[in-house]
Amino acid sequence: MTACPTPQPPVTVRVFTQRLSATPRGARLARHLALTQLHTWGIPHGTDVSDTVALIVAELATNAVIHGRVPGRDFELRLALVPGSVRIEVSDTCPEPHPPASSAVSAPHPLEETGRGLLLVDALAARWEAVDREPSPGKTVCAEVDVPGWLGLIRTAPA
Repeated sequence: MTACPTPQPPVTVRVFTQRLSATPRGARLARHLALTQLHTWGIPHGTDVSDTVALIVAELATNAVIHGRVPGRDFELRLALVPGSVRIEVSDTCPEPHPPASSAVSAPHPLEETGRGLLLVDALAARWEAVDREPSPGKTVCAEVDVPGWLGLIRTAPA
């Protein structure tokens, strides 16, 4: 008699993608859409994960608007609830400037008014990187926020 294998829970990946105008309004909307989508997936407003994802989305979307804007072209927000984390991707259509590697992010001069966004991303994300956008020109900045107890979320969250 052979033993039955232990049933494994299915691995479900939930994905949300939205193109937004490369404007300050588009960046604000990206943050609000991310919070709403996380809530739909079972990650309520006001939790550490929700607040962290919202801040990272706000920083990356603002960078896409300020540094990656090409007139007449949008940026894209993509969220994925993957095993163990929420993956955030913000893509723009401008290949330069490419953000530094996570190990090369440095603090700006204390009197500078800008330049702290990627420091926040580096401090809050479990992992992040910048890659060339495929297949279009541009770049994508990806960040992941670990989700404690994600398996319970995946079982109860609507698609």
